[in-house]
Amino acid sequence: MTPFLRDLRPVLRLFIEIRRRELLLGAALSAATVTAGIALLGLSGWFITATALAGLSVSVAATFDVFAPSAGIRFLALLRTAARYGERLTTHNATLAVLAALRERLFRGWASAGAARALLNRPARLLFRLTADIDALESLYLRVLVPAAVALGAALIASVTLGLMNPLFGLLFGLCLALVGLGLPLISGHAAREHARRRAYGIETLRSRTIDLVAGQADLLMANRLAAQQQAIAAADAYAAQADDRLNRIETGVAFGFGLFSTVLLVAVLLTTATLMHAGAISAPVAALGILVAFSATEPFAALRRGAMEFGRTLLAARRIAPRLSAIEVDFTPKTPAHDLAFALQNVTVVHDGATLPALRDVTLELRRGEHIAVVGSSGAGKSTLLSLLSGELPPATGMTAALEGTLLTQRTELFQDTLRGNLLLAAPAADDDQLRDALVSAGLLADVDALPSGLDTRLGEGGMGLSGGQSRRLALARLFLRDTPLWLLDEPTEGLDGNTARDVLHRLELRAEGRALVIATHIRREAALADRIVTIDGGCITEVSRRGEAAFEKALDRLRPD
Repeated sequence: MTPFLRDLRPVLRLFIEIRRRELLLGAALSAATVTAGIALLGLSGWFITATALAGLSVSVAATFDVFAPSAGIRFLALLRTAARYGERLTTHNATLAVLAALRERLFRGWASAGAARALLNRPARLLFRLTADIDALESLYLRVLVPAAVALGAALIASVTLGLMNPLFGLLFGLCLALVGLGLPLISGHAAREHARRRAYGIETLRSRTIDLVAGQADLLMANRLAAQQQAIAAADAYAAQADDRLNRIETGVAFGFGLFSTVLLVAVLLTTATLMHAGAISAPVAALGILVAFSATEPFAALRRGAMEFGRTLLAARRIAPRLSAIEVDFTPKTPAHDLAFALQNVTVVHDGATLPALRDVTLELRRGEHIAVVGSSGAGKSTLLSLLSGELPPATGMTAALEGTLLTQRTELFQDTLRGNLLLAAPAADDDQLRDALVSAGLLADVDALPSGLDTRLGEGGMGLSGGQSRRLALARLFLRDTPLWLLDEPTEGLDGNTARDVLHRLELRAEGRALVIATHIRREAALADRIVTIDGGCITEVSRRGEAAFEKALDRLRPD
């Protein structure tokens, strides 16, 4: 299997799975449109010529039937109009439905545990994949597959029609039209592939650098790198523009080549029909029909030029999307531990993608139901990795992992452009207002919400804009309280909050965590003080475990950052 077919295979499979009937119907209607157009032009040419010749003789004019050809022309005109309308409606509706399914499947693929972490630091790439790459696949059906099939069908119809006049004439015309008409787009598509790839990468780089400029302009200004970032954006723009220029030159060359070929082919058809007519093999009306059929048969091949120019972009999009579409979803969810345990890790090692050293190495640890532990260590020691492992976000490379269903509260509060109610319902879609308000009470946020004009229906901006940092953290805490899971995993839950707010949040958290297993990754004393045990991690290994009441426990607390 050739590389480009291997890349296109998952996309084509999805096309067939989603809207097979509509796609086939659209292709059939497109073929009917072209066939009706060829027949309409040919019949019109025959009728006009035959009518003109009949008018030269009174006897022939009296017996000439104008009604049947006129009815045929009207029928073909109506058929062509209806088929074109149905083809546009069907093909575009089916294509948009397939693209929507592609977006959903791609988004679900990137939202899976391992893939989401891989793209965490490159959101611009994810945005590009969900927009430009998916849109590029629209050309695969509308501008490549259907036009190519219709063009071959038109060549076959014209070849058969001209073959009725002279078999060799029809065969040569069909072969020349098919070979050159498809050969030119294939050659241009091959020549444009590299430039289409450069253009796609240039636009992706342009977008990501522009996002960096907008999001980090304060830091760039302080580092005196604002002008350098602007120059980088200009360089990416010039790179994409150069690729565009090359693509335009190729398209112009292909248009010229196809125009020249069409002219030569039609001249050959004109000379051949004239020769056949002079020899008495065909009449003048039939000659006019043949010339117009040949002329109309070349038009579908002209439509392939745009698809050929975009084929390189389509292949690149398919190559980048196909692995995620065909990837087997891996379930990282740990097994259920023994009835008295919240989780159990035995000789577990975790390695991040692309890393040379493991993030966790030979970790063995257990937590009983209702017990609270704090995981401490320097930045990069493996605290967040341990929480991701327990939540099912990361798979173990080696070892045994078993854990109850857990809820992870990360360092960053992820709020969405929705109402307060909508942000809370993410945690418990079936919760009523009383349950939402109870969670807000426990998080200490109800008074602030009731003070808002729209209460729970207050809309937040992108990223939760409209709330202060402390309010955002309390809203995330309320969302945690709505998740009735036996294991809570907290990654520095009060980081960035002032002392009073942090202590209030921890107090409310301690009350609601009663009876639940709790794991807190922290480097702050006030958070670790909630724990029954402190687990110290260094370099991905557990170096010490101390219990409350032991001297080591107090020493571990003293090493942490004070309130």
